[in-house]
Amino acid sequence: MSRAGRIREALTSGRGAHWHPTDALVRGAAVGVGLVVLGGLIHRVELVLFGAPLLLSTLVALVTTIGGKPDVRVRGLPRTGEVGAAKSVVDVDPGLGAEVLAIRLPAGGPGLGPVHLLPASAASIEVVLRRNAWGEGVDLRPDHLVAGPDGLFAHGPVTAPERGRVLLPLVHQLPAGLLPARARGLVGAHRTWRPGDSVELRDIRAFQPGDRLRRIDWRVSLRAGTLHVREHHAEADADVVLALDTRLDVEQDLGEWSVGAKGATTRSGGSLDLAVRAAASLAAGYLRQGDRVGLVDLGRPQLGVRAGAGRRQLLRLRNQLVVCARSAGWAQKPVLRAEQVPHGALVVVLSPFLDAEVVELTVHAARRGNVVLAVDVLPEGLRPDRSTEWGAATLKVLELEHEVRLEAMRRHGVPVVTWDARAAAISGALREAARPGRRR
Repeated sequence: MSRAGRIREALTSGRGAHWHPTDALVRGAAVGVGLVVLGGLIHRVELVLFGAPLLLSTLVALVTTIGGKPDVRVRGLPRTGEVGAAKSVVDVDPGLGAEVLAIRLPAGGPGLGPVHLLPASAASIEVVLRRNAWGEGVDLRPDHLVAGPDGLFAHGPVTAPERGRVLLPLVHQLPAGLLPARARGLVGAHRTWRPGDSVELRDIRAFQPGDRLRRIDWRVSLRAGTLHVREHHAEADADVVLALDTRLDVEQDLGEWSVGAKGATTRSGGSLDLAVRAAASLAAGYLRQGDRVGLVDLGRPQLGVRAGAGRRQLLRLRNQLVVCARSAGWAQKPVLRAEQVPHGALVVVLSPFLDAEVVELTVHAARRGNVVLAVDVLPEGLRPDRSTEWGAATLKVLELEHEVRLEAMRRHGVPVVTWDARAAAISGALREAARPGRRR
């Protein structure tokens, strides 16, 4: 290394976490002294006039007091949030003698954003954060560099820690549909087929010992000449288990099925993305009417959530859906244990149904006595792999096999629907499934 290189390295040592001279200081001092000395030796006043300002600015920077450790802090950034725009504030303490601040901030869109050049007097900076996909991600990493007088001294660059949020899956407002009821006392929002104390009439029958007098239908009793009572349906709450198949995440293009998603938790518009949003929407609808909702990850049963009710349960389920999607990956056999499903609960299986194992699991759950609904989340409009001449034939075989699996579930009494935000198909399927005396 040359002598000049060793001098430059000595001047710039400690770069990053300490105040250090910049290359502009070295060049300003060297060029300023050189021009002044050369102008004096050869008696050229113009060289002295060019070199003197450079030398003076360097001397002013050397005698100016700079110090302190610049500090950049992020506040107002919650750990969880909703998809869309959010605001945060970056507080900056530039230290003594700082003039310019270079900081990396988002520009209203996804990503870390460009570097912004601001005066060091900017103590608080409001930042707009925007991410359009649910899941985990980095929203802000305020890398920064603080410069002193004329940029001749600098502190940094400093790579700041990443700050991110967990964006919860979107919840679509939709009707939950009719549920198979499970009596837990005389509470709930669903009609059972046993007598009770609701407002919906079930039958009118003859008076029996033990009947309450307020149930007597006087109009019918006067016509019949004997006492008759009104019998109503009981109202009960229900248990709902959302069984999420996280073993596969496929999109419309078959050529991309073997390629992992880059920079995102799931493929946007893929089967897992659709299944998670459907599960969150169904959970919100059922919990809104007072039911208990649980979650089962068919690929990793340890990530499930026990059935519960209330707003906190919805928040817990939405967070856990993100955890399930983050841990998604192939598992040879889906698992749905009997202890994970309360007796009489509705089981909603959300899967693309691309293998026979998940079909067998769904049918087995129905044979245990639960009402099971299969929600097909395979993306519509599949496209063949254009990189091979067998792409169209492969797509045709896949579609035929998929339809065979769905038909096998229908033959075993499991209604199969395709998810849509209106949930009309789901409501009709549940109404048929909850009908007494239906054929298994």
